Amino acid sequence: MSATEKKDARKPKAARKPKATPRRPARNTLMIIATLLAGSAAIRIAAGADTAFAKATDLTNAVTSPTCTTEEGVMALLSEVNARSGKLDEREALLANRATAISVAEDRLRQRIEEMKTAEEELAKTVQIADRGAEDDVTRLVTLYENMKPKQAVPLFETMAPEFAAGFLGRMQPAAAASIMAGLSPDTAYTISVLMAGRNANAPKR
Repeated sequence: MSATEKKDARKPKAARKPKATPRRPARNTLMIIATLLAGSAAIRIAAGADTAFAKATDLTNAVTSPTCTTEEGVMALLSEVNARSGKLDEREALLANRATAISVAEDRLRQRIEEMKTAEEELAKTVQIADRGAEDDVTRLVTLYENMKPKQAVPLFETMAPEFAAGFLGRMQPAAAASIMAGLSPDTAYTISVLMAGRNANAPKR
């Protein structure tokens, strides 16, 4: 053993100075790890922002784009709505046609009613004129039979229907009617008398 080694061996162990550990490499390692963590976080944040932006873009396109792709249920519902809308349009058109037909029929009916009213008024005038003319004719005949001699009037009343004979005799003056009745056969006179009595019985009493 050399003298130096012996000296060193004699020194107490506690007095020996420990060797200094280099700290620089540890700091560099921590810096690298921190940098990597920060970069990873930045990459994640950027990826999340891109994903959110992409989703927002897809949602905007889905709302605003007229050619967006829809699900089968939505397409089926849209098809059913269109079909019902078409049926409603057909019903509305049918109702409109029916309303038009009813309006035309009502116009024709009103026109027909007006025509019937006009025809009824004309008929009433005609009947009134005819009645007036018939009444005038009956009055003339009554006057004629009253002025005839009984022997001339009796054969005419014998050949008349009893209803007509009773009508004429009922409107004649009593004296002239009595002269004609006296000249008639008993059967004819009886029949005319019964008709005249029945007609007077149906007459309203005062």
